[in-house]
Amino acid sequence: MHTAEAIRIALQSLWANKLRSALTLLGVVIGVAAVIAVVTFVNGINGYVAEKIFNLGADVFIMFKVSPAVTNVDHFIEGQKRKDLTIEDYRAVREGCKLCAYVGAYARGNVGHVKYGEHSLSDTTVQGMTPAVAITQDIDLASGRMLGESDLENNSPVVVVGTDIVDNLMPGTDPIGKEIKVDGWMYRVIGVGKKKGSTLGNSLDNYVLMPMTSWFKQYGVYKSNMRISAKAVGTGPTLDAAMDEARVILRARRHDPAGGADSFDMENNSSLLSIWSNLTGTFFVAMIGIAAISMVVGGIVIMNIMLVSVTERTREVGIRKAMGAKRADVLMQFLIEAVFLSLMGGIVGVLFGIGVAKGVTLAVGMPSVIKLWAVFAGLIVAASVGIFFGVYPARRAATLDPIAALRFEM
Repeated sequence: MHTAEAIRIALQSLWANKLRSALTLLGVVIGVAAVIAVVTFVNGINGYVAEKIFNLGADVFIMFKVSPAVTNVDHFIEGQKRKDLTIEDYRAVREGCKLCAYVGAYARGNVGHVKYGEHSLSDTTVQGMTPAVAITQDIDLASGRMLGESDLENNSPVVVVGTDIVDNLMPGTDPIGKEIKVDGWMYRVIGVGKKKGSTLGNSLDNYVLMPMTSWFKQYGVYKSNMRISAKAVGTGPTLDAAMDEARVILRARRHDPAGGADSFDMENNSSLLSIWSNLTGTFFVAMIGIAAISMVVGGIVIMNIMLVSVTERTREVGIRKAMGAKRADVLMQFLIEAVFLSLMGGIVGVLFGIGVAKGVTLAVGMPSVIKLWAVFAGLIVAASVGIFFGVYPARRAATLDPIAALRFEM
């Protein structure tokens, strides 16, 4: 029997039992769809995190009271007991770090209410910062100017705002020079940041940046959760040396005992991305395990249905053998049916997984990136399931005694 003939017979058999074939596909469809959706989300989120969140540059590092990327609960609890970083810590690092081209500090975590005229906007991120933060964190402007040293020294009531503030509070108006209220305090707009878009349904453009000293004046020093960011004069060994220099300065100021742990955390772009990759890697492995269970269940269903098919077509097998069909011909026929079943499930699963991922992206802004290798891997795994679980039914059909098969009646 030619391969083309075996494929034709296999397709005819599957088409004759359309509903049964469709139900048999479900396990494989769910398994492959889960794999595709997870890979799509993980790659999308990793790309987004690398580009938008941890895009510090290869020569930038940040000092925290406790790192936002902590994965150890005990370390997090211990970190909450530490002393806050202070403006004096920032000034000491700025003056003492000779391998740092720029050193900045910023306070974040405050959510405020912004008002202009009769319009207002809630849930706005209000951040205090020093001018160098614009360099270390690569903050770009669409218009106006960035906060300067004179604004910091004079506690100037000036702000740089995100595009949400402009679009919602003063549409069609040049915002530069206009005065807005931030939690009841009046500030003058001197700059507008470039539009960043949104993710997970949350806008990245609903923010107000003000001088650190003005932020302290309004909100108080002890609510700052201040962070210090620095840009080294180079990358690689120079970055490591700059981080060591800043670490020595902070340890001396905070009286950390010799040989003891730091009373602060320090991260750079590569360390943050490494922590994030480990987290998403763990999630990916867990989801792959769940999908593997679904694939095994789907494979068992395929094997069960193929065994039923062998029983139903016992006389057909006997006739084919009586007419000269070899064991290899019968084996190939039933094996092709199993592979086609699982491969069709794989194709449907790939399409369904991509559809789910893109649907979630459109609905809530979850980043997703389709990887071609994931599509091929899903199809290969599906076909492998068909081969693995289809061998036993196919061999059972191939070894039927033609005389006994001709006598068989359902």
